[in-house]
Amino acid sequence: MMTDQHLPLLEATPMLAEVPLLPHVINGDSMQQMILVQVNPGETFTIRTEDGHFQCITGPAQVPMVSPNGTMPPIFVPPGYVSQVVEENGMRKVLVLPHAVEFHPSLPPVPPHLPLYASPHPAMLHHPHVFPTELPHYVHQLPALPVYSEQDMMRHSMSVPIHEEHSVKMQEQLQRRLKSGHLGTANGVPFSYNSPGPFIKGGQAAMHNGNSKGRTGLAASPTPHQLKHSGRTRASPTSSFDMKDPEEEVRRVQELLSAVCKPAVGSLTSRSAVLSWRPPLPIPSEVDTRSNTRAHTALLLSYELALSQSGTEGDFKLVYQGKDTTCTVGDLRPAVHYYARVCVACSSVKGAPSETVAFTTLCSTPDAPAAPRLIQRTKSSISLQWRSPNDNGSKITGFYLEYHEQGKQSAFKEVYSGLAKQYKVMRLMPSTKYAFRLAAKNDVGMSAFSAVLSCCTASCSASPPAVPSPPRLTEAGVTWLSLEWGTPCGSASRDTLTYIVEMEDKESDCGFQLKHRGEEQTCTVKELKRFTSYQFRVLVAGSEGTSQPSSVVEYRTQPDQPGSPGQPSLHSPAEPHSLHVIWEAPEDDGGSPVTQYVLELSHSGVEWEAVYSGSLRQHVCNGLREGTWYKLRVYCQSLGGQSEVSEILSVETPPLPPGPCQALCTAGAVTTSEIPLCWDTPVCDGGAPVSQYCVEMAQSTEEYQQQVFCGSDLCCTVSQLLPGRTYLFWVKACNPAGWGPLSEVCQATTVPGPPEQCSTPQLILNTSTSVLATWQTPVYNGAEVCAFRMEWGLQEGALELLYSGPLTQYEVSDLQPATEYHCRVQAVSAVGAGLFSDVATVTTPTSVPAAVEHVEEMREGPLDDVMAHSPATTLALRWKEPHCHGAEISSYNIDIGEELPLSTGRTSYHILEDLQPDTTYRIRVQAVNSMGAGPFSSVLKLRTRALPPEPPVLECVVAGPQSLKLKWGDCLIRPQTSRGTHYCLHMQLGTDRSICIYSGPSHTFKVQRLCEATDYQFSIQAHSEAGMGPLSPSYTFSTTRSPPPQLKAPKVELIERNKYAVTWEALQPMKGDLIVYKLQMLRGREVEQLYKGPVTSYTWHNTSASVACRLRVYAGRRSQDGSELWGQCSLSTGLPATEPPREHRISSCHDPQLRRSWPLTDEPFATVLLLSFVVLAVLFAVLIQYFVIERE
Repeated sequence: MMTDQHLPLLEATPMLAEVPLLPHVINGDSMQQMILVQVNPGETFTIRTEDGHFQCITGPAQVPMVSPNGTMPPIFVPPGYVSQVVEENGMRKVLVLPHAVEFHPSLPPVPPHLPLYASPHPAMLHHPHVFPTELPHYVHQLPALPVYSEQDMMRHSMSVPIHEEHSVKMQEQLQRRLKSGHLGTANGVPFSYNSPGPFIKGGQAAMHNGNSKGRTGLAASPTPHQLKHSGRTRASPTSSFDMKDPEEEVRRVQELLSAVCKPAVGSLTSRSAVLSWRPPLPIPSEVDTRSNTRAHTALLLSYELALSQSGTEGDFKLVYQGKDTTCTVGDLRPAVHYYARVCVACSSVKGAPSETVAFTTLCSTPDAPAAPRLIQRTKSSISLQWRSPNDNGSKITGFYLEYHEQGKQSAFKEVYSGLAKQYKVMRLMPSTKYAFRLAAKNDVGMSAFSAVLSCCTASCSASPPAVPSPPRLTEAGVTWLSLEWGTPCGSASRDTLTYIVEMEDKESDCGFQLKHRGEEQTCTVKELKRFTSYQFRVLVAGSEGTSQPSSVVEYRTQPDQPGSPGQPSLHSPAEPHSLHVIWEAPEDDGGSPVTQYVLELSHSGVEWEAVYSGSLRQHVCNGLREGTWYKLRVYCQSLGGQSEVSEILSVETPPLPPGPCQALCTAGAVTTSEIPLCWDTPVCDGGAPVSQYCVEMAQSTEEYQQQVFCGSDLCCTVSQLLPGRTYLFWVKACNPAGWGPLSEVCQATTVPGPPEQCSTPQLILNTSTSVLATWQTPVYNGAEVCAFRMEWGLQEGALELLYSGPLTQYEVSDLQPATEYHCRVQAVSAVGAGLFSDVATVTTPTSVPAAVEHVEEMREGPLDDVMAHSPATTLALRWKEPHCHGAEISSYNIDIGEELPLSTGRTSYHILEDLQPDTTYRIRVQAVNSMGAGPFSSVLKLRTRALPPEPPVLECVVAGPQSLKLKWGDCLIRPQTSRGTHYCLHMQLGTDRSICIYSGPSHTFKVQRLCEATDYQFSIQAHSEAGMGPLSPSYTFSTTRSPPPQLKAPKVELIERNKYAVTWEALQPMKGDLIVYKLQMLRGREVEQLYKGPVTSYTWHNTSASVACRLRVYAGRRSQDGSELWGQCSLSTGLPATEPPREHRISSCHDPQLRRSWPLTDEPFATVLLLSFVVLAVLFAVLIQYFVIERE
């Protein structure tokens, strides 16, 4: 695991002596003033920069440094290392190597690749450092220098500087927290902390069997800009990192403390190991502490080292706890796998354990074996047997048995060497005492010798020892018995006797078992059962054999101290003045029954008082105070002694309800709905503080008392009371035990007020259109009710005043059936009006439908198609559906004067058919539902239409070339039916198309803009109020031919005396007809035709010159069949006279025959008549204006 951490500065060691520079260095050559410091793999070179920050450079690296004064600066190196100055290619290098004397044999040799380091690429070199006033330190991280492969060297040479800004901020935050005291102090010593600097990623190597496998971290060489950014002055503003909550800060500190690397293993032996680790935070050295350039706050970290033999998931045992980063762990077992981990704590904050490092202790010589055991002896031999000891990781290769004869000053001699575990020593002397010892050997070496076994060979006279006396009890314990015995009678003083103690447990049924064998005359039998009887006997074994057993004696072990009884508990709920306490017997009575229990009681927990002593396991403690905490404990006594006290039971006696409250009275002005009250606390609180008070109210002592206030105050205001009432009040207090008794009664009366709210009025249905409303007189609240107000309406939110008076009932009439009505009542007194009652609702019963309204004739609508066929015999009616009065309308009855009314379905219109034309009918309509038929509607008089008129006879009165004047006779139509009759004249345009060219009441019509000599077909139709009559048959009328137009007056010229030339205008032929002219001469009343023909001139010889003549001309058209059609004559032209006499001219002017007569046609006559009427109307208007209006 790669861990972000700041490499620590180790304790400073003696400084290197100054090394003088070479002459060319002192001469000032800039290239020769640079010194390279060789940093080995796994080690760190720490230097203080110009801005006061620390920069750590991990190896392998070459640090170029520039000396400002040309001298070699002193460099601090770790203990056991020396520095060596080497010059290569004119460049000095400082190498730090282990000292030959201090180098531990278990450490690996100096890495052979160190002198082979090539100069790094210029891009990989650090910036040259100028030696500051603070001396640099060479820090050795690992106790052993590992051997690196070529791949590791390539990886180290490619490492680049890394700056962990987040870790820097975390350290800055920790420093500020420590300075401000948020994390406290450790053991009264303030924390210390270095100036923040870069962190190095790296991890220690795992040790296995004393061999390390190196794994270095990434080198970190921050730039000056990063170093300046990492430090902060006191005046710098607090960042967002500082503003986090304390829990977050503690969590970050735990993360920082958890970043500790796993410990490294060094100086490994078979019985001990040296473990070291690096702290997760930088620790200042003594030089840094004494430096005045930067102040540091002491930071104390404590470490906990734990070992385990059962893997990384096993149970770890704490073996070291302190502030050092190195620990020598002893008392280890050889050739055993161990797992170690370290945990860092700072004050009350503790980080997570580091990764575990596994190591195995070295093999060792075997343990000292146990003394050999005698299995058989004779006069000349002794047979011995032994067990193999622990080999400590190396297989045992042999055992060495030595002996010597006791009593002689001779050394031990080897008697056996081999792998067997028993041996028979031969050729010994009878009745001689020998000493034997044993040692084991493996590949590592020989173990220590065992304890000496002394035994004696058998004597020549083989007589066993005498029967010994039975053993005596010297002291008895709970699990042991100490016995002693004497020497049997008749034993030789130089004979070595072996005493055998046997014991029998009656409960096991195993007989006598060996418990002791030796030359001693005392023994202690252990691992016995407490307070149990055992039988013992003694046998004596000598060189001549074994004696008979002694007599059997019986001894008993002592009983043990009983265990503590169970924690006391309550047999029943606690009472205010007593506690019924029970407890369980101890799980372990110590082997003897409990004889006495002692129950102790304490009020404060300091002084205890025995309240019971006896064999029972329950007791009732009386005479206690209510609401008081008590502590109880119990212990027991038996033959084994007194037990420990049990766990303490803390119990509180329940309090009693408090006493009655005092001095309940009114506390202010009483209103119509409020009464203020106050009271005093009860004299006795019942052993618990009063938590709340309850005020109860009633209007009499017999009524139920209701709660009106509950709280902790000593006063309250009872509101929502009725005016003019007398109320009774009580108050009681409450504590955890319950409610106390009621206080004395307090009586108070409210001020009179308006009447109470009336009860909901009772609505009684009399009929479907009338309701009787009754109500009760409400409580008048001290003032008599003088009037009632009743509001009535269809909607609950829009009620109107219907009645006001002293009565308590009112009948409402003229209501609608099946309708919901709302009603409420209000009482009024001299004080004011009370609240309205709740709204009462009544629904009138279902009834016959209401009268049908808006019955009318329907002239337009969806019935036009039906009415078009027989308008004279049908009448279309429609009406508005009336109110159904609660029952759905099923049908309608229509009365038209006949005996039985006509019934229809549920519809809003109906067509009456088969009626008499031009007849008046009186029509009434009524609705019918399940309740019956409703009233008839008002009478509607309707008259059927007359039959449509017959078409008149059409005739052509005047036929013209471009018009036809048509007339239809009056004689065919009766005068009484001709009124209101209109006619529609149709003209046929094609075989199947005709248009109406006239519609109106006139009997004549002139069709104009026709073509001459053309046949036209006409038909006529009469329609009146009765309807449209049938269409007449077609009539065919033809237009005449159009006569030629009127010619201008002919021109007459005098050619010679009485000879005239007459000319006139020529006309074009008309539709192929030849135009002919006719010239006439007017002579008085006589008309003479002078010429007829197609020529437009004529020469005429006047034979009667004495008579005045005038000429006029006609134009005519001659058809193919020879018929002629003449137009109007032109204006006449007089003949030019040949100077007639004066008298004659005058007389001719007055000749009535010469006067022009203007024929008056219909249109000019109508125009003249219209103008005359207009003039008369204006004249009459002026006269009325003048004589009537102005005079008024």
